[in-house]
Amino acid sequence: MEEKQTRNKIGIMPINKLMLSMGIPMILSMMLQAAYNIVDSAFVSNMDVNGEAAINALTLAFPIQMVIVAIGIGTGVGANALLAKSLGQNNREKASKVAGNAIFLAVVIYIVFLLFGFLGVKAYISTQTSNVLISEMAVEYLRICCVASFGIVFFSIFEKLLQSTGKSIFSTIAQIAGAITNIILDPILIYGLLGIPKFGVKGAAYATVIGQVVSLVVALTFHIKYNKEIKNGLHYMKPSTGIIKEIYAIGLPAIIAQVLTSVMTYGLNIIFGTISENTVTAYGLYYKIQQFVLFAAFGLRDAITPIISFNYGMQSRTRVKDGIKYGMMYTFIIMIVGTLVLEIFAIPFSKVFGLSGETQSLCIDAIRIISVSFVFAGANIAFQGIFQALDSGVPSLVISVLRQIIFVLPVAWGFSIVARQCSDYTWLIWTTIPLAEVLSLIFAVFFMKNINKKKVSML
Repeated sequence: MEEKQTRNKIGIMPINKLMLSMGIPMILSMMLQAAYNIVDSAFVSNMDVNGEAAINALTLAFPIQMVIVAIGIGTGVGANALLAKSLGQNNREKASKVAGNAIFLAVVIYIVFLLFGFLGVKAYISTQTSNVLISEMAVEYLRICCVASFGIVFFSIFEKLLQSTGKSIFSTIAQIAGAITNIILDPILIYGLLGIPKFGVKGAAYATVIGQVVSLVVALTFHIKYNKEIKNGLHYMKPSTGIIKEIYAIGLPAIIAQVLTSVMTYGLNIIFGTISENTVTAYGLYYKIQQFVLFAAFGLRDAITPIISFNYGMQSRTRVKDGIKYGMMYTFIIMIVGTLVLEIFAIPFSKVFGLSGETQSLCIDAIRIISVSFVFAGANIAFQGIFQALDSGVPSLVISVLRQIIFVLPVAWGFSIVARQCSDYTWLIWTTIPLAEVLSLIFAVFFMKNINKKKVSML
């Protein structure tokens, strides 16, 4: 009965309504994920001592945090699309094995980052700064996040398992539980309230990982209780080379796409550091602010992918085309709203972090210039979800490489040379992102036309 209800929802409900019913909870879930970093930064920046240095430390640690999330979510995305497709083909046994193998992969991923937390954090941070204070704070923060990363890694898997069966509301509830926990604990652990010792930057890390564990526990509970289409047990967690290959045939481009975000941020931290530490701080804060908008696009993408994948498995050309149409349309609306909000409230947003002087001015410029790219970025993100759903991971990967590496780092480096020679042109570095998104979208449209001709039109 439960399987039939899921098929009725994903395979029969009008796509425009289905996209909203699945997409809105996912959008909220992703925006709450962005809230983890925003809340940490807001409280840390308002510390009595070394607030801006602490923000810089979090900025340096952030790329590795994104890598952890990238691998967890990317693995979940692959499992999500493959599981939804298997259910669309009415193959519950394979769907259960997909879920079990995803959990096995989460164990492996956590072990890797546990070891990195003990052995690699200090060396990584040292490549970005020679400032002893900033380095010490960054190492403390990142080590805690890596050692206790099991929360975010396993939550990423169970979140996608819930979404793949149309139960995105439960993944959102789990995300909310973790976000609220994080928000409550941040001031207590950072500032030392209610008799708790003052942990400073380490307190922000503790609050983050505890919130992630809470999200994991809630998501796991919902998965066991409500995901009746999926059978659980050690038998299904036995590694299957074939299923793991299928998961990563879809998920690897998603992982690389998000890891490239970390590479881009890491590279930009180094490039902007040649201009000033204030530039690095301003970019780090802007990046976290913009996540509320871009993560909304990621959330909708996570609805687009299982909807199109499920109906692609059913060989329904009309519903696949509707999924593409409404996915792009809703993404466009979200991006327009996000652009307007950031353009209008650029100054208030910068004040949330207690910025002043040059750092605040740089952050405001970043908000107003880079936000122009949201519409193009949203289209690229939506296209990547569509490509993944249609078993076209390579085009998705190419778009990621273009918009986050090829069209970004060389251009930013060139603009940084100009900015170093004349500080009046520092604003030029922020134009790198809009330029990269526009150029990448040209390629995305070309890929979509080719995929439509070879796959969608043949259904």
